[in-house]
Amino acid sequence: MYALIALIIALVCGLAPIFTKIKEDANKLKILTGIAAGIIIASALLVVIPEGYELATTDEHAAEEGLAGSTALIILEVNNDEITAEEGIEEIEALLGGHDDHEDEEGHDDHADEHGEGLSAKIEHVIEEVEHEEIDASTGILEITELIGAHSHEDEHEEHASGLMLGGAILGGFVLMLILEGSGIGHAVHEEHHEHSHEHGHGHVHHSASGWMLVFGLTLHAATDGLAVGAAAATGSISLTAAVVFAVLIHKGPAAFSLGVFSMHERSERKDSIKDVIIFSLATPVMIMIAYFALEGLETSIIGLTMLFSGGTFLYVATVDTLPDIHNAESGKKAMTYVVAGIVIMIALLLLADVLGLGHSH
Repeated sequence: MYALIALIIALVCGLAPIFTKIKEDANKLKILTGIAAGIIIASALLVVIPEGYELATTDEHAAEEGLAGSTALIILEVNNDEITAEEGIEEIEALLGGHDDHEDEEGHDDHADEHGEGLSAKIEHVIEEVEHEEIDASTGILEITELIGAHSHEDEHEEHASGLMLGGAILGGFVLMLILEGSGIGHAVHEEHHEHSHEHGHGHVHHSASGWMLVFGLTLHAATDGLAVGAAAATGSISLTAAVVFAVLIHKGPAAFSLGVFSMHERSERKDSIKDVIIFSLATPVMIMIAYFALEGLETSIIGLTMLFSGGTFLYVATVDTLPDIHNAESGKKAMTYVVAGIVIMIALLLLADVLGLGHSH
């Protein structure tokens, strides 16, 4: 549904300047672009990045941490001679069974167990050795104690490494768009077209980069939009996905319309302009489907990092679309007003969603 909506909006807005007599209105487009930028900024900072951070930092093996803590208490009872080693093994085995049932109830793939890397899989292996009389119960308790200690050290290492990964994901998305734009594979076609048109009094724009490069840049940007939506959908949260989709679709209209106007001035034949719009329009829905099916069922940390990456692209797009106007003495105040209006709209919608019980809670 999200992919279909994105496709329809992009096609309608992109083909409108090609098949109708709608004239390019720089002022109205700038207003819409400014509001869309505000919505994207609010979406990135209030939804995409916070949710991505939470998903990336949430220990998806939290149940295993609970298992480690409960197992440690049983081992403590064994060490204090409150129960025998054999009884300790039996209690740990019962605890492990409860852990597995919980994982199945939550619907998670037992990915770590399949590869023998999870704490529960390692403890289960030790218990099997005890049951097969390969080792005695006391040795089994000692080995499980070592596993819990190693598990704690692994968690500490991951915690120290996470900060760089989280910031790096956001930076990666931002830098990707920066490199594309700096290489002439930009997305902000409408600003260049408007400024050039006003300065020289004619409609055609001579870009330093070829037309297909700019279309390619817009298409890549549309693909990153789809990546954000697909990652949000992969979390299974309808409210989170809806918030990301709203921000993407609001920006999709002005971007598609700008592409249609740009293509009319760059292409000699209408069919080439139609082709540009279709390619651009397909990028987001196709990436939504690819990202959703690729990320669904993967570790939540990977989905979180993907959302953080998308948040970085959101921030770049929003700032690049508006900063030139904000730094302009004549248009600065108006541009600021449009962006703030977009931010207020997004905040109001998020608050409304919370009031209606549709907000994403943890």
